[in-house]
Amino acid sequence: MPRTSTRAVASAAAAATALLLTGCGSDDAQAGAADGVAVVAAFYPLQWAAERVGGDRVDVTSLTPPGAEPHDLELTPQDVATLTETDLLVYLEGFQPALDDAAAEAGDAAWDAGQAADLSLTTEAHEHEGETEEEHAEHGGEETPDPHFWLDPTRLADVGDALADRLAEVDPDGAATFRDNAAALRGDLEALDAEMEQGLADCAVTTMVTSHDAFGYLADRYGLEVVGINGLSPSAEPDPAQLAEISTLVRERGVTTVYTETLVDPAVAETVAEEAGVQTAVLDPLEGLTDESAGSDYLEVMRADLATLQEGQGCA
Repeated sequence: MPRTSTRAVASAAAAATALLLTGCGSDDAQAGAADGVAVVAAFYPLQWAAERVGGDRVDVTSLTPPGAEPHDLELTPQDVATLTETDLLVYLEGFQPALDDAAAEAGDAAWDAGQAADLSLTTEAHEHEGETEEEHAEHGGEETPDPHFWLDPTRLADVGDALADRLAEVDPDGAATFRDNAAALRGDLEALDAEMEQGLADCAVTTMVTSHDAFGYLADRYGLEVVGINGLSPSAEPDPAQLAEISTLVRERGVTTVYTETLVDPAVAETVAEEAGVQTAVLDPLEGLTDESAGSDYLEVMRADLATLQEGQGCA
């Protein structure tokens, strides 16, 4: 479970406010929800996909506010109650543990995007926060499913297609619109995929060192290898021995750039870069947008990430 933090409390409060406005707020808010299918998305990539596929026939609310780290999400009882009243909850099982129980309470209204994304990649579990070395050794080598599918545009396109079918069950009159919107979304994502495949086809360095292990699907799609300093959870910091091991790997593999993130404290990644004598650059895992994001939507930020990777990995 993610640790409770000031940021998590702020995220929950903001989420509660947004959900109250959608589900049980003012008359104007209720009228707005009545105009379309009420969709609650767990975090940004799912919100963006739902908005693209649903178009004018849906009213989408993100459970994770802009600038909040989705891994830290905590829910209030009011949040849970509101989720049971929404037409559709689009979430990712296992990504935000605080949401999984609430999704079960939402029943048939809950839709797990991971089923359509085919979460085929796993990563070795890092040390869990608060555990002893002996406890960590007991599950050494444990494989954990990697949930960050949206950094492979083709998997997000698959989710868009499946979401169109799910929305059509909620709103049969909109079925054709949802299918057309999903097809347009797929076209945009396949164009992005072609750009990334070409842009990362010839890189001098194929190892990516990132703040946390969020880029496995991107690396797998485009022939790279990712080493996440903090594992799957950005809050689970590595111990000194792990940091030393990663710093050695950076030097041995000729890595020139260690990537920090917009929503994660860069201190640990900066320490690795400093010890290895290399530079840092910001690579956005698109778990949420902020004022510091290098674009206003998924496509723009992914193209900015592509440019960052081309420079950081020495791609021709």
